[in-house]
Amino acid sequence: MKTEEFSKRLLQSRIFDTYVAAVFFGTVIFFVLNRSFYTPLEMMIGIVIVTVLFKGFANMMISMTISLFNLSNEQDKMEFEKSSNSLEALISDLAIQEAVTQSNKTINNNS
Repeated sequence: MKTEEFSKRLLQSRIFDTYVAAVFFGTVIFFVLNRSFYTPLEMMIGIVIVTVLFKGFANMMISMTISLFNLSNEQDKMEFEKSSNSLEALISDLAIQEAVTQSNKTINNNS
C-alpha cells in the first residue's frame, strides 16, 4: 500500500515529464543554433530520436526509484506511533488511578 502511494505521488509530481520537456527544448535549441550543419529533416528526426531516448531513460529512472523505495523507515515510523500511543494510554490510566487514590485519601481524611 505504501509503495503504491509512493508511486502515485511520484507520477503525479510530473518531475520526469519536466525532465523530458527540458531535454526536448534543449535539443530544439541545439539544432536551431547549429542549423547550418543540419537539414530540416535531420533536425526533426534528431529531435524525435533524442526525445524518445530520454523518455525511455526517464521511465527507467521511475522504475528504479520505485523498486528501490525502502519501506523500513515507514515500518519504524508505524511501530514508533504504536508504541507512543500505548505509552500515552498507560500514562493516562496511571493519572486516573492517582486521581482516584488522592480523592479517596481526601474523602477519608475529611470524614
